[in-house]
Amino acid sequence: METNYFEQYSNELSRNMPIKVCGHAGRPILFIPCQDGHFYDFENFKLTDTFHDWIESGQCMVFAIDTIDIETWSAKDQDPAWRIHLHEQWINYITREVVPFIREWTNQKNNWDGYPGIMTFGCSMGATHALNLYLRFPALFDRCLALSGVYNASFFMGDYMDDLVYKNSITDYMANFPADHPFIEEYNRHKAVVCVGRGAWEMPESTEFLDRRFKELGINIWVDYWGYDVNHDWPWWYKQVPYFLPYLLG
Repeated sequence: METNYFEQYSNELSRNMPIKVCGHAGRPILFIPCQDGHFYDFENFKLTDTFHDWIESGQCMVFAIDTIDIETWSAKDQDPAWRIHLHEQWINYITREVVPFIREWTNQKNNWDGYPGIMTFGCSMGATHALNLYLRFPALFDRCLALSGVYNASFFMGDYMDDLVYKNSITDYMANFPADHPFIEEYNRHKAVVCVGRGAWEMPESTEFLDRRFKELGINIWVDYWGYDVNHDWPWWYKQVPYFLPYLLG
């Protein structure tokens, strides 16, 4: 498997940020690690084995990045306004710096003209970020695989709410999403999967809310519930990825 490592200075975050690319051709997938995670989690947690056949056959390339959750969503003893401001800078880092890098690199490998677009992928809190990016920026991301996420910011921010928390709290902004919003047409040209189990450590309530809301708005996102034996853990995510990936790469 071809791999390439890059470390680049981010003007949005005022620090060096790493990116690891696994693969040589195909649709670009942005991998967002679990809470407080790092780019090397894609390899350390053996997702390279799970994605192996699709990567080696040139159907996809995975771009793994770092989170800064430990400074934002996880830092519950810090000022929430500062935390969410820093998180939004991380969002800007992805949309303004990572996305252009992905496009340039994929163009070098594929002579890519912008289609197929970028897929977001994550498990647990990585799923929260992946779905948030997909819903907020449909011009940049046209696929999403979100496994076992929690989609309400109050789980991390408590009772604190401001404009930036609202913009990053999926259940809140989808609750008020206009039925005539132009993004709906874009979502329905794209493909997304939101999956959650009902076993230990899973929290399906926010997924259930989004499922109802997507149906009310006519948004075609595949929301899938797995059984009461399906825990919030890697062995199940290893099974879910190959189940959904053919649909998303098709």
